[in-house]
Amino acid sequence: MVQALRGRAGSDSAEGGSGRPAGPPEGPGRPSAAGDRGFDWSLVQSFIAVLDAGSLSGAAKKLGAQQPTLSRQVAALEAQLGAPLFERTGRGVAPTALALAIADDARAMQRGAEQLQRRLARQRSRTGGTVRITTSQVAASYLLPPVLAALQAAEPGIEVELVASNQLTNLLRREADIAVRMVRPAQASLVAKKLADIAITACAHERYLARAGAPRRPDELLRHRLVGYDRDDALLRGFAAMGAPIGREHFVLRTDDQLAYGRLVAAGAGIGFVAAYNLRWLPGVVPVLPMLKIPPLPCWLAVHREIRGSALVRRAFDFLAEAIPRELAAMQATLAQTSTAPASLRHPEQHGSHSIRQ
Repeated sequence: MVQALRGRAGSDSAEGGSGRPAGPPEGPGRPSAAGDRGFDWSLVQSFIAVLDAGSLSGAAKKLGAQQPTLSRQVAALEAQLGAPLFERTGRGVAPTALALAIADDARAMQRGAEQLQRRLARQRSRTGGTVRITTSQVAASYLLPPVLAALQAAEPGIEVELVASNQLTNLLRREADIAVRMVRPAQASLVAKKLADIAITACAHERYLARAGAPRRPDELLRHRLVGYDRDDALLRGFAAMGAPIGREHFVLRTDDQLAYGRLVAAGAGIGFVAAYNLRWLPGVVPVLPMLKIPPLPCWLAVHREIRGSALVRRAFDFLAEAIPRELAAMQATLAQTSTAPASLRHPEQHGSHSIRQ
């Protein structure tokens, strides 16, 4: 059959005609040399597709394959069996007696292959181990929980140990497998991938804004009670980058503990500056001055060069590389829909884009 059809990538009308095309010799006891080498069951899928479609072009469309490729695969199966499987008809091809005789067994073989694939997938999900992930206290508390929950659902064979630490030495000492950091690791032994830029937002609890009023312009920010860091100079550098260098004395309440920082803002202590993804976990805390240009934090995913080839670590790394940006984008979209202050505290002047220096 296929010798007459091989290389004919045209329409089904090209398969027209009648009679049996020249092909491998038909009849029992006359297998080809290819058949002596064993039966290639991977060609069964092509045979079943042609059998079901009634044409090479229809089968090729179903499988998403090229018609000449499918023709060669059927020819290879015919060579192994030593007899043709299809005859040309006016509108396509018709199965021979041999094709009909082996059809049920071929379908059983296909079902077996599909079952094997499913079993291997289940076995893969059970084949796992422990991956140790380190990140900052804030990211461990606010960013990673939904991401790791999704990882557990997608990869039930992977056990996760989460280490909340701000020390980059975890990877260098091989105390962790993967790190999620807000600064690019500079060590040559680490392989790092930037995932996203994390938006930083000025925010306060509604109780504070009801008491002190919402700042209408960036220059009014310094008239408010600000929550800042103690020895960490990140906020000082951020204000300097916005064109408004200030000192530690401008922050009336200071702490370097990131979790305590968020709790202070949530308690109504003043206006703070937090990663936007924190807000979903801080009820009542709303953004203020959305026009304020605050430099974002880069989010990096890092792994030790010596273990990046581990299949287990690679599966976790690849999942995090996709899930973290997706989670950040979803949180940012939610933030964009959040009102900037209680309705009674909003001001019509809050529009446009400004730096803190006006």
